[in-house]
Amino acid sequence: MKNFTLGLNIVLVVAVGILFYLHFSGAKGANSPTTSTKSVPSGNFRIAYFEGDSVQTQFEYFKEIQNQLQAKGQENSKQLGEMKNIFNSKLQDFQKVAQSLSQAEQASKQQELMQMEKAFQGKEKMMSDEFQDEQFKKLQDVKKKIEDYLKLYNKDKGYAFIFSSSPDLMYLKDSVYDITPDVIRGLNELYKKKK
Repeated sequence: MKNFTLGLNIVLVVAVGILFYLHFSGAKGANSPTTSTKSVPSGNFRIAYFEGDSVQTQFEYFKEIQNQLQAKGQENSKQLGEMKNIFNSKLQDFQKVAQSLSQAEQASKQQELMQMEKAFQGKEKMMSDEFQDEQFKKLQDVKKKIEDYLKLYNKDKGYAFIFSSSPDLMYLKDSVYDITPDVIRGLNELYKKKK
């Protein structure tokens, strides 16, 4: 759900940027009147983009975050696997001796197994929720670092908008406006200084 919201926000930002560009570049739609009462501001409307997937694969901090999250996910899977194995072992033991137990002993063992299963499901949900929360926070931190760097980068560049390009969102882009190498180099230099 959080990824969907993030994706939706990106789509909305791109749509607003395109509308601003079309509005200020003087492009007229089919239903637009031929005369306008508003004057279009003079000057250059500058826009740039960077390849989001390139930043993900080449920004050292992002790669570090991905490795941490991957290690955490593997550790969670290992813990859950061990719990599941213990449960399955106890279930098999119960099934082997169930015939020889009294009804009260069977009911007691079944209750114990149900509690183990409930504990496993609770632990699984808790770990999943914690992991998603940590993942969201870390990715927001990466996004903030990129935004902060772009503000610094744009001080002397004068871009009105800088977009992150994604194949799903942009259908046409002129590579003249691609600032990906600058963004990656700058982000990595800042990260090395802070590290």
